[in-house]
Amino acid sequence: MSENINVQASSGNIFDDLGLANSQELLIKAELIRQISELITARKLTQIEAAKCLGIDQPKISALLRGKLSGFSIERLFRFLNALGSEVEIRVITKPQSDSHAQTRVVNI
Repeated sequence: MSENINVQASSGNIFDDLGLANSQELLIKAELIRQISELITARKLTQIEAAKCLGIDQPKISALLRGKLSGFSIERLFRFLNALGSEVEIRVITKPQSDSHAQTRVVNI
């Protein structure tokens, strides 16, 4: 016997879909952390080596790589990206009239 499963399309922001406060900020942090994780992996750094590079202790690296968003401001994540050799560029552009809401997003170039 098969059950009907209710499927809902995502808005593109899982944090918003879950009804969490500050969902836009959480999505930005998650994307920045994903990029930090990719840089650490690409450099084949251990958590201890990554911690030293970022100026934090190993438990904080572990929390970061497990997606613990609290305790890490967006500005701090920018500094981590800089420490790993990436530049962070912030651009402000006019919202297309077709979009109902202006957005903030992380774009990997």
